[in-house]
Amino acid sequence: MNGTDTLQSGVMRLEKRALILGLAALVVCAAGGFDSPVQFFRSYLLGYIFWLGVALGCAAILMLHHLVGGGWGFPIRRMLESGTRTLLLMAAFTVPLLFGLRQLYVWANPANAPAEMAITGKALYLNIPFFIVRTVIYFAAWILVTHFLNKWSLEQDRTANPDLTHRLQSLSGPGLLIYGLTATFASIDWVMSLEPSWTSTIYGMIFMVTQALSAMSLVIVVMLLLSKTKPLSDLISPLALNDLGNLLLTFTMLWAYLSFSQFLIIWSGNLPEEITWYAARATGGWAWVAVLLIVFHFAVPFLLLLSRFVKRRIRLLAAVATGLILMSLIDLFWLMAPAYDRAGPQFHWMDWMAVIGIGGVWFWRFASQLKRNPLVPLHDPRLPQGATHHA
Repeated sequence: MNGTDTLQSGVMRLEKRALILGLAALVVCAAGGFDSPVQFFRSYLLGYIFWLGVALGCAAILMLHHLVGGGWGFPIRRMLESGTRTLLLMAAFTVPLLFGLRQLYVWANPANAPAEMAITGKALYLNIPFFIVRTVIYFAAWILVTHFLNKWSLEQDRTANPDLTHRLQSLSGPGLLIYGLTATFASIDWVMSLEPSWTSTIYGMIFMVTQALSAMSLVIVVMLLLSKTKPLSDLISPLALNDLGNLLLTFTMLWAYLSFSQFLIIWSGNLPEEITWYAARATGGWAWVAVLLIVFHFAVPFLLLLSRFVKRRIRLLAAVATGLILMSLIDLFWLMAPAYDRAGPQFHWMDWMAVIGIGGVWFWRFASQLKRNPLVPLHDPRLPQGATHHA
């Protein structure tokens, strides 16, 4: 059995199990929704935002690779491309949420919306018809850009046309700008507007960095699972792993820097309409979640990723990445859940079912796309240089 056959058989087993697990978890979650529809939509939103973030993070890192041409991107490029091809699935996962807008957002019920929304003009932006229109625009932009990124990359595999590299670079620059703009507004729409009285100019950037961190962590874990498969195994050298570990370290530091900057700006301003957001997340049980994030979302991975010993060994690097995936989910929960319950963190069983359910179906789509194409872009003219650098 050659490397391709081994890959396909292994991935087929994983994708089938992921799909069965995902569908079963979604059925259980939906059944719980009949008893508690509000909790269902809250849990579903958590799982949806997390896995959408992974797909968008894959797109951002993919465009960054095309733009700069670093050798670090070749071992993970096919995984990133497969991640972007889950965006159509995530668009379909948006539909159930549209039925729960009135249960999720106070602004979706004009009678219950805060009075200051009408005064400040937020009601002109936060209303259901405009919300749906913006969501359609976001997904149209994401799917269109990633469609051409995948199309031209696979076309280069078939034709070995070096001109396609320039096309990919030319699209990736504007594509990153489109991603930055749409991801910022999407984070405002889907998460910040849970508390429409509060605003932050750094919020979108925090979400973008978290998406990149989650996506990079996931592809590193997948790379471990496929590390013995040819020709991918030829590119996984200690230097290549070191570069990926450095990127993971960079995203970790950026997350900490932006999160602290937001806190510092709001703390120094000391405005009542702003500090209430942090007050809800820094008291009671939520304060312990904040400490957990400081320690395990930044301090511990920061110290571990400073070590070349950790970064150059795929199992150790994947272990750190696994921890960061979990902490990114907890970070998202810390951002969202206090909008509903400020007494303290209470992980509802539907939270886990929604994350596992959407994640299982997401991974099924990811794996089914990954097995269709070569694991390495063999006809990219920059590959020999990148492979030599990591030899």
